[in-house]
Amino acid sequence: MLGLMQQKPLLITTLLEHAALNHPNKEVVSCPIEGGIHRYTYADSLVRTKKLAKALLKLGVDRGDRIGTLAWNTYRHFELFYGVPGIGAVCHTINPRLFDEQLIYIINHAENRFLFVDTTFLDLVERLMPRLPTVEAVIVMTDTGNMPGSSLPNVHCYEELLTEQNDDLEWPEFDENTASSLCYTSGTTGDPKGVLYAHRSTYIHTITACMADVHAFQEADVILPIAPMFHANSWGIPYCAPAVGANLILPGRDVSGAHIKTLIKQEKVTKACAVPTIWLDYLNQVEGTNEGAGSLGRIVVGGTAPPRSMFERFHALGVEVAQGWGMTEMSPLGTVGKLKASMMDLPDKVQLDLLLKQGRGIVGVEMRIVNDDGKELPWDGKAFGLLQVRGPWITSGYFKRDDSPVDEAGWFDTGDVATIDPEGFMQITDRAKDVIKSGGEWISSIDLENAAMGHPGVAEAAVIGVYHPKWDERPLLVLVPKGDPPEKQDVIDYLADHVVKWWLPDDIVFVDELPHTATGKVQKNTLRDTFKDYELPTV
Repeated sequence: MLGLMQQKPLLITTLLEHAALNHPNKEVVSCPIEGGIHRYTYADSLVRTKKLAKALLKLGVDRGDRIGTLAWNTYRHFELFYGVPGIGAVCHTINPRLFDEQLIYIINHAENRFLFVDTTFLDLVERLMPRLPTVEAVIVMTDTGNMPGSSLPNVHCYEELLTEQNDDLEWPEFDENTASSLCYTSGTTGDPKGVLYAHRSTYIHTITACMADVHAFQEADVILPIAPMFHANSWGIPYCAPAVGANLILPGRDVSGAHIKTLIKQEKVTKACAVPTIWLDYLNQVEGTNEGAGSLGRIVVGGTAPPRSMFERFHALGVEVAQGWGMTEMSPLGTVGKLKASMMDLPDKVQLDLLLKQGRGIVGVEMRIVNDDGKELPWDGKAFGLLQVRGPWITSGYFKRDDSPVDEAGWFDTGDVATIDPEGFMQITDRAKDVIKSGGEWISSIDLENAAMGHPGVAEAAVIGVYHPKWDERPLLVLVPKGDPPEKQDVIDYLADHVVKWWLPDDIVFVDELPHTATGKVQKNTLRDTFKDYELPTV
């Protein structure tokens, strides 16, 4: 027997319609590329988004067409997040920090018909265009007064396109499983892979993300998503803010600690989301000032595991820190670190130990850990296993690829190695390809790196496995020092108080910098190539 409920499709545009109707005077504030501050209401944004949708239709955009964006976190990019999927096309956010060859591959693989670009990326597009056969035109996201000259044959001005239209548009209604947006993984191994989100998956992810034990968003909030809109749709925050009617602050291209500090103070930001490097820069700006963190009450940190010291420094400012974990393939949310009521009386150190884990699975996400044979492992906080997930906003396959990342039971292999404790707190111990297998036991490179980062003489740390004739692999610690390198033995002695003895690195190497991907992750494969013939002193 089926329920007697209306079959109203879950479409992204209903989120913006809701905000414009119920919170018409709440604001979207952004820092445009042209400079200054731009602010308008949700009611204003709906009018402009409908004009954008009509402009897209006039350009000939059809349902299913992939529309590429090379843009920062601004109000025009926000409009594309709704206007493109609103007519059944696909908003394809492209990471401009990728290398040329990766950008060319991604744009051609997605078969983008049109590219919407900020002025800062016009030179990049001009350089790539001879190798982009599917791109018919480029729309520069600015007004006529700031429109740059270009050698491209078919270029439009964003604001001119909107000026030619009115907002007399009824959003079309279609199947909620229609594709809405496309994001590619960073491609650290092999070609980048496309993750194709749907209206339904995005809508459900949005509602869940706003829950009290996840982001805890509400109408009274002022939300600052610092994560770029080309990183898993800025973690879904541009959908969450309209859903609850909160003010949305978009920082533009400047995400320095000084700029973030100014925005938080000026706009009275209450909640914000970013990677650890951004927050560490912000802390350096506010610590020791009389202002402190001001209105900021809660931050979410993700992307990479944050150091313990970061939690401690924010707590000293009266700011709650929640660690989130997920992947592009997960839209991206999977877990959030939130203590249970029964844990509130635990000692501060024990609470922090829990918060340093990647958190508890949110409703809608199933998790499990398995061994190499696929046998499910217990949630005892000790067993290490391959982390698998499934749920309504987790990918079922990659765009235009036959190799499925999902098994017959629907489990997606994250590529992470993790433990899950009896309370459901999951902790990533490594990437499966990065875990160090020493004498049949596993050593977590992440735990060793985090421990090393606590040493006052260490600016950045990476751990890789190096061949050992007896133990198969042993850890090599690669460090970027703060100033003069500390003594190796001093670092080893420091680590001895933080990890078990057999985890201690067999050697330490100091370098000026570590190799990073375009998304800021350490390139372990590059380090492994660099040190593939390295002979440990213990051999």
